[in-house]
Amino acid sequence: MFISIYDIFSLFAEIYALLCITMLLIYGVLHSTSFYLGYPTLHYNVALLCFQTSIFSILILLYSSTFILFSWNQLLIFNSFTSDIKLILLFSFCLWILLSLPYAINEKLISFEYWILAFLAVVGMLLIAQACDLLSMYLAIEFQSLIFYILASFKRTSEFSTEAGLKYFILGVFSSALLLFGLSILYTLTGLTNFYDYSKLFTGLLSFSSALSYAIAFGFTIISISFLFKLSAAPFHIWSPDVYDGAPTITTAFFSIMPKITILSLFLRFCLVYFHDFFYLWQNIFLFCAYISILFGTFGAFQQKKWKRFIAYSSISHIGFILIGLGTGELESIFGVLFYVMIYIIFMLGIFFILISLRHLNFPNHQQIRYLKDLVSLYETNYMLALSLTLFLFSMAGIPPLLGFFSKIFILLPSIQSGMYSLSIFAVLMSCISCFYYIRLIKIMYFDKVHNLAVVYPISTYSSLILSLLVFLSTFLFFDLELILLFSARLALII
Repeated sequence: MFISIYDIFSLFAEIYALLCITMLLIYGVLHSTSFYLGYPTLHYNVALLCFQTSIFSILILLYSSTFILFSWNQLLIFNSFTSDIKLILLFSFCLWILLSLPYAINEKLISFEYWILAFLAVVGMLLIAQACDLLSMYLAIEFQSLIFYILASFKRTSEFSTEAGLKYFILGVFSSALLLFGLSILYTLTGLTNFYDYSKLFTGLLSFSSALSYAIAFGFTIISISFLFKLSAAPFHIWSPDVYDGAPTITTAFFSIMPKITILSLFLRFCLVYFHDFFYLWQNIFLFCAYISILFGTFGAFQQKKWKRFIAYSSISHIGFILIGLGTGELESIFGVLFYVMIYIIFMLGIFFILISLRHLNFPNHQQIRYLKDLVSLYETNYMLALSLTLFLFSMAGIPPLLGFFSKIFILLPSIQSGMYSLSIFAVLMSCISCFYYIRLIKIMYFDKVHNLAVVYPISTYSSLILSLLVFLSTFLFFDLELILLFSARLALII
């Protein structure tokens, strides 16, 4: 296949990232195994170099002309929507690196390969965002998933991490098999793989009740189940609490933020653009999973005592709200989904920044908190950290006038306008119920008393700065919502 300048242009950021990853891998192997250098640990250097590479990749995307461009024999598409999704991914990855560095230093995660693997996973996500063919989509998803299995079990000395990686691998392989089965059905019935070819073929196909349309609908159902598994939406969420709990905390943060961005962007293009004629089928699946996700996520969080399992169930509940927006299918709901995703990123980054920063000092060692009860009397030991966590929890609960309130409003209003009154009322009631487990955490921080207060390990300067920025965005951005509204509206219009 002849490679043109347009092929290189569409993947310039990814090619640059892969070249840098290759050089980082060579640098790490040669220096970490050098006897003359004293076998140095390069995890800190490699992490900062990955951060630098991500920044340059962002600059490449910002200064690239955005127009509709099919490349690599129409396997990929490059346009304004995919470019903006890639910017969100890379920016989130940069913040994740800054979040992860203190944890890696304190927990002595000294393997430089971890950062290279995480960066490779991000490259796979960038390819998913541009996928315009069944083949490219499947290969990019599997490339990403393969790295996720390694990251989940990266802490080899921990039996919990090994168990998490094994569970994720077994269930992930099952999900990949379902995806491949669904794609095989589509290809067998149509002989096509390109998304735009499908959109042309399916126009008006469903006006005829035929065996072909039912078979295609069955294939789409199988594909949607696989996608919902990747999103950890109920009832396909059984892997998420166990994997989140067993994996290293920074890996949990990575899983809870990064894959959801790519899968949701793929969902938007896959369901609402290329295969819009099958929207009636997608809608029923989305709304059913929205009901179940909000229900399971809300009541599941009540039963949790560990932080990471609590975050897993809270994330499932948020996915339910996102599925409501996807199930509506209107332009306003697409805008609401994109706005919700960006606010969700701020939530998760803020919660994990606080979770990683909260380390109890038991001289001469210090350890990260694992249980919700470890927040006891946090207001007396570090009142600013307690206040920051309170604002994030209130925002996640949807308390006005914080950002979480507007994100849920922009999801629920289009659903009400579409006549989904029962689902909207159910979502509001579940949001009210979810306030109770957020209030439980606030009670532990402010009102529970202990005889011996825990000594909190100092927080790094740059972690404090980033945390203050996230708190500011979550708290005061409602004064000028246009900062995110304009970006979300632009994405919704160009999808």
